[in-house]
Amino acid sequence: MRFKSVFKASAAALPAMLLAVTLLAPASGHAQFFQDNPDWKETEVPPPPAYDVRKLVTFEVAGNSSLIYGVDPATITISNADGVVRYVMVATSPSGVKNVVYEGIHCVTGEVKVYAREVVGKWQPTSNPQWQSVFDPLPSRHALAFAKAGACDARATAGSVGEIITKVKNRHLYRDQ
Repeated sequence: MRFKSVFKASAAALPAMLLAVTLLAPASGHAQFFQDNPDWKETEVPPPPAYDVRKLVTFEVAGNSSLIYGVDPATITISNADGVVRYVMVATSPSGVKNVVYEGIHCVTGEVKVYAREVVGKWQPTSNPQWQSVFDPLPSRHALAFAKAGACDARATAGSVGEIITKVKNRHLYRDQ
């Protein structure tokens, strides 16, 4: 009898304990959470793929942003060799101006790298691309949103491009997972 009442009390407290662990976990720092294999090497990066703005799958980055972010599903690749999700991201302003970048997310480390930017219809490679945390406030907010929307599954790369697109399109179903 006594065991049952202790078990009921513990079971009732479980949701509160899980919430506390979830809220306290980020306090330890993102860098500690995203530990990488020190021997990891990025493979040769393919050139930026062609994209179609009419096929963009859009998603919300921040509630106060006036930009609309989207990715053309045809540009998304998942490299089995290095685990990097590469894609073309298009940010469109309310006036229709587009900022287009070719970048990659390394889910294991929580980092993003910009390989090239489109300038007047031509790709301009980034002079010295560096991995940068998706948790940095700028300029990677869109990369963090895309990672959370479906490119990454926690520290793992999504299982397939189809899975990424399904999750991005149905973000409201997968929120906070």
